[in-house]
Amino acid sequence: MTDLDTALKLLQNTLRREILERLVKEPHYPMQLADLIGISQQATMKHLKEMERGGLVESTRVPSEKGGPPRTIYSVEKSFSIRIDLAPDMFKCEQRKLPQGSPIRLSSQLPSDGRPLAEFIAGRRKMSVVEGLDVLHELSDSLERLDQQRDALISLHQHIRSKVSQGVSDEFDTYEERAVVQKILDTPREPVDFTTLIPPELLMHGSMDELLDTIRDKLERDISKREGQFIGTQLNSDLRWYLMPSKRRIGSNED
Repeated sequence: MTDLDTALKLLQNTLRREILERLVKEPHYPMQLADLIGISQQATMKHLKEMERGGLVESTRVPSEKGGPPRTIYSVEKSFSIRIDLAPDMFKCEQRKLPQGSPIRLSSQLPSDGRPLAEFIAGRRKMSVVEGLDVLHELSDSLERLDQQRDALISLHQHIRSKVSQGVSDEFDTYEERAVVQKILDTPREPVDFTTLIPPELLMHGSMDELLDTIRDKLERDISKREGQFIGTQLNSDLRWYLMPSKRRIGSNED
């Protein structure tokens, strides 16, 4: 699959996006695309070759309809989604692979209003334009509702990160400490490779191990204070303090 950096680099060009909009509908010859978009065939071929090297499009040699030599036709066979969320205290850019399988296999992953649509089209090889318009209209409404819900969740996420960032600024003294804690907040349920976060030569206060010990001590004290419990462990234990958020704290009256 095309990697995220390559996809973003290729998609930044408006002409390439316009070419892709044509190709996702049906395969096109370069000359067709050049005429439709209004650019030279040479420029069209240059964009197609770059997108083919990047894995966004594929080329196939097909027999000429007029009996001449085979011609090259381009199409899109990839399926993925790119999401970018940017706001104060939040930046996330990721490429997600779209699930494969029949409508029935997809139905277990669909929201409730999408399952009847999957059942309706299951096993059908073709669908009339009128039926397709009805189904796509209903599916578009479902997608819009999901997008609105996701937008609201992203906005809520931003509000939470903003409030947490105020606490980070108050509780952690150095830039290095704040950078590590913010990285933990980016992926609260995943291990973090701290060795790649700040180059050792840029550390202003001791080593990375000393920095992590300082942060761990502060977070453990905070966890103990908020949970009303002591944390008892050996000093050399690998305590996953950054994986300890508890649902018990959600909805509490603590600031």
